[in-house]
Amino acid sequence: MSPQPRRTTTDGLESRTRTTGHFSDTESSLASVSTNQSQAARKEHKITRLLSYLGSNNPLPAEIAADDVVWLMDNTAFRDAKGAWQAEFVAAAFDKQPSARVLDIVGEIAHKVGLSKGAKEEETIERRIGPFVMEVLPGRRIRVNFGRRTQLKLGPGGRNGISSDLVKLPDLRGGSVVRSTADVPIEVTGLLGMKTLFAEPEGWAVISDIDDTIKVTQTSDPVGILRSTFVSEPTPIDGMPELYGQIRELVTPSAPFFYLSASPYNLYPFLRSFRDAYYPHGQLILRDASWMTVSGLLSSLTLGTEKYKVDRIRKIHGWLPRRKLICIGDSTQSDPEAYGDAYRAFPGWIKLILIRKVTDIAAIGIREKNEPERFEKAFAGVPR
Repeated sequence: MSPQPRRTTTDGLESRTRTTGHFSDTESSLASVSTNQSQAARKEHKITRLLSYLGSNNPLPAEIAADDVVWLMDNTAFRDAKGAWQAEFVAAAFDKQPSARVLDIVGEIAHKVGLSKGAKEEETIERRIGPFVMEVLPGRRIRVNFGRRTQLKLGPGGRNGISSDLVKLPDLRGGSVVRSTADVPIEVTGLLGMKTLFAEPEGWAVISDIDDTIKVTQTSDPVGILRSTFVSEPTPIDGMPELYGQIRELVTPSAPFFYLSASPYNLYPFLRSFRDAYYPHGQLILRDASWMTVSGLLSSLTLGTEKYKVDRIRKIHGWLPRRKLICIGDSTQSDPEAYGDAYRAFPGWIKLILIRKVTDIAAIGIREKNEPERFEKAFAGVPR
């Protein structure tokens, strides 16, 4: 008998939120492009496809070609047990040719958010839908120029096109920021530059949620999520850019910020631009479970968020166990439970937890998310 998945303390809240918001109905009616791999599959060699199932153990990775898209994602370097620097490098590769169903998907999203056919907002939807309709390229190796003197080889990526490599780095001063660029054919597009912050073992650090903590997302309403992601101008929560600016001054500019979200990696370019416009620089940590599906955006934000966030917080603790942590979240998702779990799992590590209590009950959908009993249970054993 296979083991049952662990139920988290927010499973009931998530289930009731999804039922109240009719998430399943919306998801089932949205197009999934994950099975529409005609263009990329045709150009991929059979051996490349087969070996990509081996992930990083692939002995024959494919190189990036001129008609590919590459993303490099900002990261944070930390010292290992011997004092040497290392960092996790995450990169992704796509086929530049989008899915043939782009116009269909644009039309479906426009209809869901109440736009009339041919509305000017469809241009915004088509532009933002790009990362959801570019087909992933498994088994790719990406060469990166780290600073001026070091070249890294990232990958090969697995079936989802994402590679994740723990890389040893040159010895630099803590607080340094190194810029890297993809060493690829000149025709390649995407996010070809990234930054690495070198964070010493001690000092302060910040872990922040994104959706409805620092950015208006409406995570309890499927139509609201689609509108805020694909149509509306990304909007910061009132007062939060100022608060984060003050926090950055208090913890010093060299303190690492981690923006931890249940949003899928498809939104990385969108959220990176939003971060750069309003908040201190920091590493975006997103979810790759629903890659290549628009409906997966909704499930990412409403299913298994507590377990996912605790797992990623555990990884950050492994990198910086001696830092003093400030954790910031909101009441619409599982932030209270995830931060409470992390506080109890790593005694003394988290020094301050801030929860934005979202008071627009209509946007939340379930009043109990703001009830005192919820917070008392989530923060059992956590000093006030």
